[in-house]
Amino acid sequence: MLKLLVGLGNPGAEYEDTRHNAGFAWIEAAARELRAPLRPEGGYFGVTGRSAQPGGTVWLLMPMTYMNLSGKSVSALARFFKIAPEEILVVHDELDLAPGEMKLKQGGGNGGHNGLKDIQAQLGSADFWRLRLGIGHPGHKDAVAGYVLRRAPAAEREALQDCIDKSLQALPLLLGGSMDRALQKIHAKPPRPKPPKPVKAAATEVVTADGNPSP
Repeated sequence: MLKLLVGLGNPGAEYEDTRHNAGFAWIEAAARELRAPLRPEGGYFGVTGRSAQPGGTVWLLMPMTYMNLSGKSVSALARFFKIAPEEILVVHDELDLAPGEMKLKQGGGNGGHNGLKDIQAQLGSADFWRLRLGIGHPGHKDAVAGYVLRRAPAAEREALQDCIDKSLQALPLLLGGSMDRALQKIHAKPPRPKPPKPVKAAATEVVTADGNPSP
């Protein structure tokens, strides 16, 4: 089961609603869902919340160390409460997925994501879970730095919010340790809309010269 939910982003008003702060948006929504107020916690270098669950306390964390040092915050909390890497979910923006797409996985590489890279280094393990929220790719690697630090257009922000809302429907499964069922729910494609039924042409009435309907 999961004991620590981490959302990645950068602190400060200048980074609010930027693509790189998708993880912060998810944690804020999860905190509302779990009724777990978020408060600054200097000892863990971040903003934290906690929720009492049947399996024990679940922590929520937004590192305030800036993205490149996310592992400093994650490792501080995880080591103090003896939370294993496989009990951690890290939610982050993902260039390789289009806006409106998301993937849940455990382990793997960091894909060049500096937040994941530092978490792996600080934990000494890549076995934590990741929820990857698609933000799309600008098309060229030289444009990535500016792209992730800009505010997305309204349509992309709406697509991200849809992903957040859908993934939170799987939160009870994640917290209960039903990872296979959570995977199925998060990765499920919405049903295709049924084509509209053909409209029957209305019968027309022909009127004769004397004003009566024709037989």
